[in-house]
Amino acid sequence: VKFVESGGGVVQSGGSLRLSCAASGENVSAYIIGWYRRTPGKQYELVARISSDGGTNYDDSVKGRFTISRDNGKNTVYLRMDNVKPEDTAVYYCHRYYYTDPWGQGTQVTVSS
Repeated sequence: VKFVESGGGVVQSGGSLRLSCAASGENVSAYIIGWYRRTPGKQYELVARISSDGGTNYDDSVKGRFTISRDNGKNTVYLRMDNVKPEDTAVYYCHRYYYTDPWGQGTQVTVSS
């Protein structure tokens, strides 16, 4: 499976963004998909995941501010980011949970204070 992330950019603190993750090569509707972020020198951090039945889980740092969703018809997973904070600045990636697919290029999110 190949993932292509998009939608990042520069946003002011308190603003909003919607990230998109388009999958190709396989229908991912049956899989748990996670959104991860990474900052220089650190590991990938799971921020949200969505199961095949639409169930969601969030890291405490984003709970109440981020919303993960999926459109199985478009083979795409989204991450709505509201009330962003400077500490949300990172490169964001999506990935199949439990699998070792190659990571995509990610999309840079920069939150200015």
